[in-house]
Amino acid sequence: MNIRSLEKIGNNALHASRILTSLDEKIKNKVLNDYIKILKKEIKHILLANKKDLSSKSIKNLKKNYLDRMTLNEKKIYNIILSVQDVIKIKDPTNKIIERWKRPNGMILEKVSIPFGVVAVIYESRPNVTADVSTLCFKSGNAVILRGGSETTHSNKILSDLFRKALKKNKIDSNVVQFIQDKNRKVVDLLLSKMEKYINVIIPRGGKNLVKKVKEKSNVPTIGHLEGVCHTYVDENADLGMAKKVTLNAKMRNTSICGSTETLLIHKKNIKSHLHPILNLLSIAGCKIKGDKIVVKNFKRAELATVKDWGKEFLDSIIAVKIVNNIQEAINHINRYGTHHTDAIITDNKKNAEFFLKKVDSAIVLHNASTQFADGGEFGFGSEIGISTTKLPPRGPVGLQQLVTYKYMVRGHGQTRP
Repeated sequence: MNIRSLEKIGNNALHASRILTSLDEKIKNKVLNDYIKILKKEIKHILLANKKDLSSKSIKNLKKNYLDRMTLNEKKIYNIILSVQDVIKIKDPTNKIIERWKRPNGMILEKVSIPFGVVAVIYESRPNVTADVSTLCFKSGNAVILRGGSETTHSNKILSDLFRKALKKNKIDSNVVQFIQDKNRKVVDLLLSKMEKYINVIIPRGGKNLVKKVKEKSNVPTIGHLEGVCHTYVDENADLGMAKKVTLNAKMRNTSICGSTETLLIHKKNIKSHLHPILNLLSIAGCKIKGDKIVVKNFKRAELATVKDWGKEFLDSIIAVKIVNNIQEAINHINRYGTHHTDAIITDNKKNAEFFLKKVDSAIVLHNASTQFADGGEFGFGSEIGISTTKLPPRGPVGLQQLVTYKYMVRGHGQTRP
């Protein structure tokens, strides 16, 4: 694919985005309901397309967690449907008056929410991203250009084609959603460096190398995060039963997502009471323990961690464990080695909890809850395009309500500035 072909896609997206601004919420929800009906009807064809991806010779050496992300089954398809249903329930975030005020000269000012315009999403492995992104962008009034991973081309194409079918059924420009099938990596380079006339925001969804490339090379503003090095801190006042339950879930519920806990910090006063029960539970569940010298001394199945382990996103059944002297040391460790993604404290001490929540410099901080809640669906956003760890908004889960910007509408009656 050359730049002219991409520019045609960009022009189509711009035109479609302008049409979207005239659609009301009722029409948008009608399209999404039709998409659900089509998904249910086409389950067999979706699974066949996914089977083609999984049978490709090019993926035979991929790790299990990567293959898991690629794989679709009926349960995952129904989860996609549930996500669409959740988005339908959420109010359209566009054309809302955020603020309204009157100046002494009589001018009336309104701050009004509007779509970004055209969003490009570059992603890897997860076919559900195609459906989630199409749904979220459409309802928030944005046209979207999708460039999924080459390993799931068949799955991505059918999910995007089915959304376009729902658009056509309602006589809406199908270029609201466009999927780039070209597997050549140069396409990504062109999207990042030559499409600023057409694309307003680029969102990367994938591994560290992809996100790093997008952030370094993009001429268009980006939303996303590099890695999810998440922490769970077991404070000196942590209930043992809760600490065991939450830590096990935070690490082992799904080790391949960015909200999985990668480092466990335990207060030194809990070495005798909490360390062995928690680590034993993790070990029985199949988790490899990498600990500091104190951890290795007190838990024989642990191996000595290296400095690199403290800032590592394992995305596997591996956890780094460190003993800290106090809550401030835990916070310092998180702010140094973490990626400003998601971090949790387990404690019955409300003062310590509030201190942790305020001082940890992450997009999401939790008290007595699993880091695996770092998800737009769990926040009530329906679904998400991703997690943003930048200081500028949107920050945290980027769902429907975060896919808008704003403009100022000023109404006067002949005022001139002196």
